[in-house]
Amino acid sequence: MVTNATIQAVNGLTARWAGASEGGTVFSAAGVWPLLAFLADGADGATRAELAEAVGMPADRSASAARELLGAMGRMRGLDSALGLWTKRTLELRERWEAGLPAEAHGVLTGDEAADKAALDAWAAKRTGGLIEGMPVQVTPDTEMVLAGALALRTEWLRSFEDWPMWPETGPWADRKLAGLYRRSALLDRVGVADTAAGHVTELKVYGDNAIDVHLLLGEEGMTPGQVLGAGVDILARRVTVLPGPQLPYGEVGPGLNVVKVRSAEPEPPTLNVATVGFDIRALHDLLELHKLFGLTTAMDTSRGHFPDISATTPLAVESAKQSAMARFTALGFRAAAVTAFGAVAGGVPQLRWITTRVNARFDRPFGFLAVHRHSRLVLSAGWVTEPAEHPEEPEYDED
Repeated sequence: MVTNATIQAVNGLTARWAGASEGGTVFSAAGVWPLLAFLADGADGATRAELAEAVGMPADRSASAARELLGAMGRMRGLDSALGLWTKRTLELRERWEAGLPAEAHGVLTGDEAADKAALDAWAAKRTGGLIEGMPVQVTPDTEMVLAGALALRTEWLRSFEDWPMWPETGPWADRKLAGLYRRSALLDRVGVADTAAGHVTELKVYGDNAIDVHLLLGEEGMTPGQVLGAGVDILARRVTVLPGPQLPYGEVGPGLNVVKVRSAEPEPPTLNVATVGFDIRALHDLLELHKLFGLTTAMDTSRGHFPDISATTPLAVESAKQSAMARFTALGFRAAAVTAFGAVAGGVPQLRWITTRVNARFDRPFGFLAVHRHSRLVLSAGWVTEPAEHPEEPEYDED
């Protein structure tokens, strides 16, 4: 069982990473956090303090929390996660630190760059079901150790969408023929409006068949990705007020959201009409460019070692830290994956007689998303959609 403190720490890193992000992207703080936690456990001095701040808990508790998180993710349906460690044969690890890693995690760096790259790439592809084809860091002759994490999730919608073209009339996607996704439901509680300090945010929950759900988040125009995704994390933590669909008043009630009375030919319950777009996003993140966010500022100094509790004989510093991530949202379901690695070096006209209520939600301009484990509220993947999928062109047929 993963504790609430660990979930809040991981989701907090999600919110901070979102705040530092620009443009269309996808990332997984849940894929980075255990690695930072294990590094914090093996660090000393300023490096230990910086990593503890990034992790969001004391360094002496971080490794046990990382093991707890990895164990919990390993039991989540639809989620595959793994941790891997590769070291040179000459690198002696501290027994206590190594014993804290999963038993099957440790591999060897042979010194043959091509062979080591092939082995690491194969590990990344296998652990993500081919969604990520290679390890994001390069192994060099100076690489003493590689610490990596992989995460892959998949879910099928409890109720699928219908594929129809979407032509937004305004905004940055205006006049484009997009891969529109439409769905009608009587479950008004799937949508709600959050009142945040930065503005109102519309949240739509798309439920998966294995308790992995995707929350779509549309903010007021002018709100940043960090503000919108941060609001999504606050909603999960119940730190902001959300007015659910059944309680929404009539009119324009939130970004992309309106409630209207309509006449119908027969009695109908209130309905929620959703229009959104499919997307397929890939991103490569250099974590050292955000070294303060990830607590790696001092660890990057290769003039000395920073991890004496990982190895007493070889001084280690962080040479590279990258994450490769992807997310795909379709009519049938959602797929996401991330591989994170740290490299360490030494240093009709009917009779309309009835009236019903319609709630219309439309995501036709840039929006955010969080892939969430329903029961724990742990954010597994997050991102910002600026380039939706285009609707495929109709095939041309010869008249002959």
